[in-house]
Amino acid sequence: MPSSVEIVEVGPRDGLQSWPDFVATADKIALIDRLADAGLRHFEASSFVSSRAVPQLADATSVLDGVRRRAGMRLSVLVPNLRGAEDAIAARADALVMFVSASESHNLKNVNRPRDGSLEGFRDIAAAARARGVPLHGAIATAFGCPFEGEVPVSEVVRIARHYADLGVRRITLGDTTGMATPRLVRERMRALRTELLDLPVALHFHNTRGMGLVNVAAGLEAGAAHFESAIGGLGGCPFAPGATGNVCTEDLVHFLHEEGVATGLDLDALIETARWFEGVLGAPLPGQVAKAGPRLARSDPGAVATATG
Repeated sequence: MPSSVEIVEVGPRDGLQSWPDFVATADKIALIDRLADAGLRHFEASSFVSSRAVPQLADATSVLDGVRRRAGMRLSVLVPNLRGAEDAIAARADALVMFVSASESHNLKNVNRPRDGSLEGFRDIAAAARARGVPLHGAIATAFGCPFEGEVPVSEVVRIARHYADLGVRRITLGDTTGMATPRLVRERMRALRTELLDLPVALHFHNTRGMGLVNVAAGLEAGAAHFESAIGGLGGCPFAPGATGNVCTEDLVHFLHEEGVATGLDLDALIETARWFEGVLGAPLPGQVAKAGPRLARSDPGAVATATG
């Protein structure tokens, strides 16, 4: 297991993309700033996709403009095509994330293109990024299973990963879009990618749809993963996948890692405070558990707890 890991906060993008009410741009900026105060440095800050498809993220440029940039901070954004990449570069995004689904049917729902059409279009994005010196990352959605097709062959995940590697990406993310990952699948896919792409870091992005999120994180750690994506409060869910619920919760993930002796460089108390604050912003409870119960060794006043009688 690694002694330390990097956590990428995806709440501002993946966490909010399907939230039913528009979240004010100022609140999105404040969320990133508060999380940065807690020690987070790598964010998936927004997405330069069609505002008709994902209206929640129509303010991507304003969010990037408003965040207080700090030393070591990286604001990544999703880009589906060359136009999105050019807009993101103009908005001073620190990295571009290309994304494609490992299953054909989900890619058609998600971006209305066949997989190979998406992969071919990435060549233009890669060329634009190289010309401006902007790093590229590659995400693979439904990497552990598809809500329409069921099992996804590991060979397809490897094929897409090879394509990304040929384009010069600096990291590949395996996305568990609808919470279909299991420890067995995590080990299998990590082993396959380590065999095929030895030098390329792999990040793991789990959803907690079936309550398996942290179990899969543990499997990923044992397989050598040192990069994980999560969302504050457990926000999230893909709007183009039935049954998708929130991402692995950032504060729950940090609590787990710290209890396992894995360093994150993050302030758990500040993350809990931020999750509770953002619940107030949204006007709704979030699914994260540690923000409700507190850390394992949080103390309570015995005088404030009823004593059994009879």
